[in-house]
Amino acid sequence: MIMNKEIYDVTIIGGGPAGLFAAFYSGMREMKTKIIEYLPYLGGKVPYFYPEKVIRDIGGIVQATGEEVTEQLVEQALTFDPTVVLGEQVVDMQRMEDGNFQLVSNNGSVHYSKTVMIATGFGTLHSVKLDHPEAVYYEEKSLHYTVRKLADYYDKDVLISGGGNSAVDWALELENIAKSVTLVHRRNEFKGLESSVTRLKNSRVNIMTPYEIKTLHGTDGQVEKVTLGHLENEGEEKELQIDRLVVNHGFQINLEPITTWGLEMIDGMITVDSSMQTSVEGVFAIGDIAHYQDKLGLIAGAFNEGPIAVNHAKKIADPEDPVKHLFSTNFAAFTEEE
Repeated sequence: MIMNKEIYDVTIIGGGPAGLFAAFYSGMREMKTKIIEYLPYLGGKVPYFYPEKVIRDIGGIVQATGEEVTEQLVEQALTFDPTVVLGEQVVDMQRMEDGNFQLVSNNGSVHYSKTVMIATGFGTLHSVKLDHPEAVYYEEKSLHYTVRKLADYYDKDVLISGGGNSAVDWALELENIAKSVTLVHRRNEFKGLESSVTRLKNSRVNIMTPYEIKTLHGTDGQVEKVTLGHLENEGEEKELQIDRLVVNHGFQINLEPITTWGLEMIDGMITVDSSMQTSVEGVFAIGDIAHYQDKLGLIAGAFNEGPIAVNHAKKIADPEDPVKHLFSTNFAAFTEEE
């Protein structure tokens, strides 16, 4: 067991957007901060699943790719030199006799902290695979579960399967890049944002509902044709010539081992109060993993939750220091550089 008795004011579990902005703000509060990220890099699921997806719901940023937003968040988070631990998954959390927390990682490393902030998103995410035995022969060649490089779809006939935000967004994103885009969905209604669905219906994207993929045809990992089956008219099938297949059927979520930490949870999320504190004093949750009434499931919402949690964690880590309303525009570390 690798043990380091150094005690941090706050340890943030998760290096995605919520955790990164919280790390920046905790630096502003002069808290000794550590970030522990399961992936070998910071940024969470955004650079992994959506590196080239355009993000438009952050105030002051008209649009930026997931990769661009992540680069800025990482740079900002490292402003005050937090300790960053990559490639470790926290598997156990225990409160010690002195009131501090002991965190144990999957590789045996032990971390100590006065407070803990859980910013793991929905936990470990894995794309739901296409439920066809032949799918494995095409995966990562011509069948993909996210769009990593838009250039790979230039002048291609693309089929997207799904009906949520990701499927709708990618259909619109690829409309002006691909030769053709077809969106197939099992239902007649889409679950995307209303404005996006309206744009979709007014676009040149070929919408096919209610259909599902029945058979894949191709050779050497290259899908060349799909057979689609109508879900209401039994026996009705259509064939479609394609070069690329994108499947957006959601994610499989693994919340282990968080569910064993004694935190109150509902619908796979950790319940928090107005201070973003969980049912365990000194443990906070922010971002997708946090649950409270009227939750805003946007990155912009997570950017608000982090500072709230930090301010209350500060009261535990340093009870003599009152909660302050800080503004980075007036902060010495920035004004001195100007």
